[in-house]
Amino acid sequence: MTEEHPFSRFVRTIARGPNLSRPLTEDEMAEAARMILSGEVRELQLGAFLAVLRVRTEDPGEAAGFVRVVKEEVIHKPTGAPEVDLDWQSYAGKKRQLPWFLLSALLLAQNGVKVFIHGTEGHTPGRVYTREALEALGLDAAQSMDDAARHIRERNFAYLPLANLVPRLDEILNLKPILGVRSPMNTFTRMLNPFDAPYSLQSVFHPNYGEIHRQASRLLGQPYMAVFKGEGGETERRPAKPVIVESLLDGENADEEWPAMLPGEVIKTDEDMDLSRLLKLWRGEDDDAAATAAVTGTAAIALRLLGRTDGIEDAEAQARALWENRAESPLDIKDAA
Repeated sequence: MTEEHPFSRFVRTIARGPNLSRPLTEDEMAEAARMILSGEVRELQLGAFLAVLRVRTEDPGEAAGFVRVVKEEVIHKPTGAPEVDLDWQSYAGKKRQLPWFLLSALLLAQNGVKVFIHGTEGHTPGRVYTREALEALGLDAAQSMDDAARHIRERNFAYLPLANLVPRLDEILNLKPILGVRSPMNTFTRMLNPFDAPYSLQSVFHPNYGEIHRQASRLLGQPYMAVFKGEGGETERRPAKPVIVESLLDGENADEEWPAMLPGEVIKTDEDMDLSRLLKLWRGEDDDAAATAAVTGTAAIALRLLGRTDGIEDAEAQARALWENRAESPLDIKDAA
């Protein structure tokens, strides 16, 4: 008889049917994660494991167990790295609208907030990813955590692709064309927070995933986080829609419903996705009201999370003021806010 593979027990635990299967505990997922990251799992097993979790939906404890192992054993924060304020994830790519959220992040960085973005690229054809959008703005991606730390020191902002952060996870994310669906890694990677920033801004494709993110963040000891359904799955406010922002504020749940900024407006799909418009909007050479609202609206959610506002209206007013007084170039840094 063929000896049972050690990883098979994890597949069996989650896949024995509606009456016998159960989620993995944090410790079980941690053990499974170590095997996945070290390449001890066969491709057939990995595919089955990811597909079952995708159909069932990840459990917060599973997410926390996986992320904890990655942070403790794979990600190495550089000695003397600057303290990052805001961790921001970008794993979806944009299909219908340009990634205006990058201007939000750069606007915050320009005003003293140290922002670190991590993400991936290319796993879904036809989408625009963060690296190429930043290149259009004149910004290069970091190549390592050390490089990201240098970028943060120089300009309060860095973007590090997952392929340079945890290559194994990037490989798994890029299995989507083979699996046919997103994998749970799309959830797990959003919570990595490599620089241990006290504030984490996350997004989801589907609203029911928000509470999973929040519960997992609590298990991971993340004191402040906010998650909402963003445009195309990215961390970008949809200005024509109201949005519920689910937060942890010093470890306590807080929910707020933000009203639509442009109620009743129909925002058409951008058929061209011309990345040069990002810089044009920043320079005032493009007067797209919906794009501007996406920028300031996203920045407002971040400012609210950072505890710098007295409420939703004040957050939006502050974000508009930052935008109206922005520097000539998104690469310029003002004095700390």
